[in-house]
Amino acid sequence: MEAPEKQEETVNYRTKKLAGTVNWGTATVVGVFAGLLYGGSKEASASVSKDAEVLLKLGSTSDKREQHRLMRDAMEKRFLRVTRGSLVGGIRLGMFTAAFYGLQNLLADNRGVHDVYNVVGAGSATAATFGLIMPGSFRWRLRNAMLGSVLGAAICFPLGWLHLKLVEKANEGTASEVSDTSETKSNIVAAVET
Repeated sequence: MEAPEKQEETVNYRTKKLAGTVNWGTATVVGVFAGLLYGGSKEASASVSKDAEVLLKLGSTSDKREQHRLMRDAMEKRFLRVTRGSLVGGIRLGMFTAAFYGLQNLLADNRGVHDVYNVVGAGSATAATFGLIMPGSFRWRLRNAMLGSVLGAAICFPLGWLHLKLVEKANEGTASEVSDTSETKSNIVAAVET
């Protein structure tokens, strides 16, 4: 005779996501791509003056091989500059975005509420941290950290308030949709019972 198998119960350790909190991974990916675009376009626009130098050199040589070599070298250098600018911009903005939204979600989970103070705290701490890792003397980095902390809080307060107001507006629409679907379900259940 076989012993009855024990059924294992699954326990969900995930906490319920608070309304208005942003998905950390998605925000980081968006930040990386935005940084790639910004860094690449910044380097592409900065290399216009370098292209003017190449055109001056092209006008001074009549040899077609030399002109072709100059153009190829200029294109290779421009490609490398734009690529490096894209990668550096993507990494910087991606790290900043990951730190900001990670801290914001951590504060929301620990405090149990998603409000403006989570956004302000995350912005202030992230800006202060990035001020500390900038190059320079210790006093200069400390000054940048304090300035970043104040500016991060000052910029994030109105943005956080606006974000929360938009989330409240969006949740008002979902609350009415939920009540409409429950009425529809009760009508369907009544029709099936008859």
